[in-house]
Amino acid sequence: MASEGAERIAGALLAAAPVRSVILHGSATTDDFVPGVSDLDLLVVVDRPLDAGEIAALTALIATTDVAPAGGIDLDVVTAATAAVPSRTPPVELHLGRHPGTALEVAPKIAASPDLPAELSMAREGYALLGSAPHAVLGPVDPAWLLARSEHWLTTWLALLDDEDHAVFMVLTACRMWHYAVAGTHTSKTAAAHWALDRDPSQRKGGGAVVDL
Repeated sequence: MASEGAERIAGALLAAAPVRSVILHGSATTDDFVPGVSDLDLLVVVDRPLDAGEIAALTALIATTDVAPAGGIDLDVVTAATAAVPSRTPPVELHLGRHPGTALEVAPKIAASPDLPAELSMAREGYALLGSAPHAVLGPVDPAWLLARSEHWLTTWLALLDDEDHAVFMVLTACRMWHYAVAGTHTSKTAAAHWALDRDPSQRKGGGAVVDL
């Protein structure tokens, strides 16, 4: 059901930018998707940097398009060159986020995004709605970068223990980070939570960065 809405959006993206691939990942590809609540997570790989007109067209598209059955959408656009050989803080051509009750997030030409490698890594396990397959356009991401970024967010969240609005997100995402640190693979929030319940929270990945929850 989620893929139907995503495929409709992918087709519209193709008319607005020099698209090489539109990759769906996140909850829409796992058992976590909740209609009307979950977001569509889309990674768009383009042949070249976007110009001002293309940025405006994509922004208008995401601002007005029907995202049903999803509750919102997170879309990142990267060039094929960036996607093929990821760096630790790769550039983003455009980030757009549309979520209920909030203004449209528009961030063009981000010079360095330390959180993008995690998305690129997860998108490699997603699937293409159109264009090239994920492994054909997305190069491998160094796991050490993801572990280091996980530690950054875990340290940040430990100072937000009274943030009730984001508590569920932080806990479930922390479970996903822990699972990745131990198993080296991505999984859904629900699966990660069940996995974490069966483990000792002092467990660490030997020989790598330490991730304590």
